[in-house]
Amino acid sequence: MFDEIRFNTIERLPNYVFAEVNTLKMNARRLGKDIIDFSMGNPDGKTPQHIIDKLCESANKDKTSGYSASIGIFKLRLAICDWYKRKYNVDLDPESEVVATMGSKEGFVNLARAVINPGDVAIVPTPAYPIHTQAFIIAGGNVVKMPLIYNEKFELNEDKFFEILNITLQESIPRPKYLVVNFPHNPTTVTCEKSFYERLVKIAKQERFYIISDIAYADLTYNSYKTPSILEIDGAKDVAVETYTLSKSYNMAGWRVGFVVGNKRLISALKKIKSWFDYGMYTPIQVAATIALNSDQSCVENIRLNYEKRMQVLIESFSNIGWNLLKPNASMFVWAKLPPQKAHLKSLEFSKQLLQEANVAVSPGIGFGEAGDDYVRIALIENENRIRQAARNIKNYLKE
Repeated sequence: MFDEIRFNTIERLPNYVFAEVNTLKMNARRLGKDIIDFSMGNPDGKTPQHIIDKLCESANKDKTSGYSASIGIFKLRLAICDWYKRKYNVDLDPESEVVATMGSKEGFVNLARAVINPGDVAIVPTPAYPIHTQAFIIAGGNVVKMPLIYNEKFELNEDKFFEILNITLQESIPRPKYLVVNFPHNPTTVTCEKSFYERLVKIAKQERFYIISDIAYADLTYNSYKTPSILEIDGAKDVAVETYTLSKSYNMAGWRVGFVVGNKRLISALKKIKSWFDYGMYTPIQVAATIALNSDQSCVENIRLNYEKRMQVLIESFSNIGWNLLKPNASMFVWAKLPPQKAHLKSLEFSKQLLQEANVAVSPGIGFGEAGDDYVRIALIENENRIRQAARNIKNYLKE
C-alpha cells in the first residue's frame, strides 16, 4: 500500500552523478589507497587566524549562544553593504536589500522556494552547477537550459549569449520569469565583462524577468581580470539579486556564511521564508564574518595567490605528460577537456578509470549537464607536491 505513495519532488530530481565517483573514492580509501582528490571545491586551507580569534572571543561572551536573527545580525548586514561599497561602489540598504545566509547555496534554494509558483520557468545556461537547476525543480518549477558559448580563453561570447537567450525567451511556454547567471562560472570558469550585465539588465526590463547572479568566485581572479557585479549597472536592483559566499575567498567553507543582496521584492520574499525555516547562523560565526568582511583583505589576496600558483603547477605538470590544459581567468577550478586518447570514454567512465588506475579523483563533466560530457572539473584543493604526484600517476595511466 505504501508503495503507491509518491514523492513527486524527489522523483523529479536526477540521480547525483558525482555519487558514483564518491563511492569509488571512499572504497579506495578504505582499502588504504592514497587518493589525490581534485573532485570537490572544498578549500583545504586554514581560515585566517584573525577570523578564528574573533569567533572564539565572541563564543566566550555571555548571551551569544542563543537564537540569532534569520536575516543576519545588523552588523553583518552593514558589513556586507560596506563590502559592496568598497568593492563595487554599490549602495545597499541593510534593512531591505540584504539577507545573510548559511552559505550561498542555502540562500539560492530558499529564494527559489520563496518565489517560484508551480510551473514557473527559469532559464539556466549549461553546463551548470547542479543546484542552479535543481533549486527550481525542488520548488516546483521548470528549467529551460541554454548552451553557454565561450572562447578558448574561457571568455563569454556575449553576442551568442543574447542571440540564444532571445530565442529561448520567445520559444518557452510559459514565458520564463527568472534567469540564472554565474560568473566566474562553475564549472567552466567562464568570465564576463561589465558590458554583459548592461545588456542583460536592459533585456530583463524589456522582457520582464528577474536575474539571479551568483559571484561565489568573484575574488579568485587571474591575468589582470576583475570580476564585475551586476549591481554596478544603473537600474539593476529593479530586476536582479546577487549571491556571494565567504567559503572560497576566506577559506570558510564549513562555516556556511553567505548573503543575497539586491532587489527589494525578492529579498523580502527570502526574508519571509527564512523566518519560518531557521533562527539564523550561530551568532559568533556572524560576528567573525563581520570581521572578515571589514578587516584587512590581504588574507584574500594570499588565498588567491595560492590558487594561482597551484593552477600554474597543475597546467605545467599536466602539459608535460601530454594533457594540455588552458589557464582560466578566474575561479578555483580548471575545466579540462579529456585527453585525446581517452576522449571516447566520456567524462564519467574517464573519471572512474582515473580514480581506479591513477588514484586521482576529479568531477565528471556530465554531472553539470550533457554539455559538459567532454570535460572534467579539477579543483585546486591539493598542494603543489600532490599536484605533481597526480601528474606522474596520470602519465602512467595515459600510457596504458
